[in-house]
Amino acid sequence: MYDRPDPVEQLAAVAEFLRDQVMPRVDGQLAFHVRVAANMLDTVSRQTRLAPEAEAAELARLRNLLGSGDNKATLDDLNRELCERIALGRFDIDTPGLCDHLWRVTLDKLAVDQPRYDTLLRLLAAAKTKEA
Repeated sequence: MYDRPDPVEQLAAVAEFLRDQVMPRVDGQLAFHVRVAANMLDTVSRQTRLAPEAEAAELARLRNLLGSGDNKATLDDLNRELCERIALGRFDIDTPGLCDHLWRVTLDKLAVDQPRYDTLLRLLAAAKTKEA
């Protein structure tokens, strides 16, 4: 176990430094690149926090959806198999669980890439209301 600051806290500290200390002192193209760098650190931070749980859930859903008993199959392996089944017409919109799986993957990716996306926020709020 590592001591604090953990990687997420380290990324946040660098992003904050770029926004609070560097951005006010630069302009033009350099300011744009500093903003891009800070945003990228935020994205990596979210990915570090959210990806392990999202990928584990995706793997479990894929194993169930594909009927895969192969515990050695990776997420990439199973996604490749899913794509093949869709391309060959074995899976389509009527395949039980497929649309739910694809929707969940989309929401998980948006949570990392665009966490303030208005539609994502509305959908997450609606899901929370249903759970309560």
